[in-house]
Amino acid sequence: MNVKSIEKKGNEATVVVEIDKELMESGVNKAYMKARKNIQIPGFRKGKAPRKMIEAMYGAHVFYEDGLEEIFPEVYDFAIAKQEFKAIGRPNLTDMQIGDDGVVTLTLTTEVYPEVTLGQYKGLEVEKAEVTVSDAQVQAELDRMAQNVASTENVERAAEMGDTANIDFEGFDNGVPFEGGKGTGFDLKLGSGQFVPGFEEQVVGMNVGEEKDINITFPEDYHAELAGKPVVFHVKLNKLSVTNVPAQDDEFAKDVSEFETLEELKADIRAKALEQAQKQADSAFEQNAVEKAAENTTVDMPKALVEAELDTQMERFAYQLQMSGYSMERYAKMMGGDVNTMRNAFRPAAEKQAKISVTLEKIVEVEGLSVSDEEIEAEFQSLADQYQLELAKVKEMVPMNEITGSLTTRKAVKLIVDNAVAVAPKAEEKTEA
Repeated sequence: MNVKSIEKKGNEATVVVEIDKELMESGVNKAYMKARKNIQIPGFRKGKAPRKMIEAMYGAHVFYEDGLEEIFPEVYDFAIAKQEFKAIGRPNLTDMQIGDDGVVTLTLTTEVYPEVTLGQYKGLEVEKAEVTVSDAQVQAELDRMAQNVASTENVERAAEMGDTANIDFEGFDNGVPFEGGKGTGFDLKLGSGQFVPGFEEQVVGMNVGEEKDINITFPEDYHAELAGKPVVFHVKLNKLSVTNVPAQDDEFAKDVSEFETLEELKADIRAKALEQAQKQADSAFEQNAVEKAAENTTVDMPKALVEAELDTQMERFAYQLQMSGYSMERYAKMMGGDVNTMRNAFRPAAEKQAKISVTLEKIVEVEGLSVSDEEIEAEFQSLADQYQLELAKVKEMVPMNEITGSLTTRKAVKLIVDNAVAVAPKAEEKTEA
């Protein structure tokens, strides 16, 4: 092979390469051998037609396109991979000329890794709020714990707010049942606001076994077919129960935790909440610092990098949907669009992440960040532990360059964060009405 010319313009490179007749012939012959089993021409059994006969019938160069595909890894390695520029994705074949001497001249066009000019990435001022946990947050967690161990007791008395009423009900519009207005054995927490205004209040006072007609007028902003309409619900109270929530005292603390006193339990709740809040604050600080560094970077982003990041984000989201029992197509339809609509919705985030990625890679280069053999081995072991696989299996599955890239990228993130300056968030400006 011989590279005749290389022209680089912006984020695109065009390479003209000559392929020796012998190399092209080897690819064409491989393509013929794969294709002939499906080819049948008069006078020959299917799969037995000679190559020259097929070429005479369909054209001398009928196997050239597939033949080029057979030798493409060698062509790519010689004409693209060994050049000074860094290609992105698979090159496009924009022209192929076949000379009388059998030499094939290809014109390949590829997007290339962009020129990246870093802005400020050290000493960035990044907002970080002071982490606190209020008494109300601690009390909310205590209430949740108390509800988890609460007991339920059936009672025989008139229904009161706060009770759980098990009811059968059916709604009528001018004596005609309406769709969605019927339920059997429904547990309604009185005072929860689950039903339309006025319903729960009229259940109050009913006794178990009692039946009653409840008059309701639907709100004006309700479903169009019932908005503003007066209707009647026929209700039967099947069962009434109350929830007994334990008092929050030392005995309660002993029952729900390893602590002897309520104050010790409160202190533990506060400490864990502070730890969690601090992790969230640190994560937000890191993300904001990295985003700010990327905002300061100047780069003409190639489409291929954005599309690759977009593919990654779509695949990740599709996997999350699959875990919830949905397909991307079904979810997109539920949202009133299609997969292309979803892809366009993800594009701004993909563009931002692509710029972050090239920024971090440039910092790795400029700062000369590297990883040791020990760090690489530890990362492989961490993955093996995480996915419960043998270490050797993980090394087979995960390319070394992915491990080194991940580790150096983390070091670039750490460098940005370690050099960032935390500042108090700006007070929100109040606007007069």
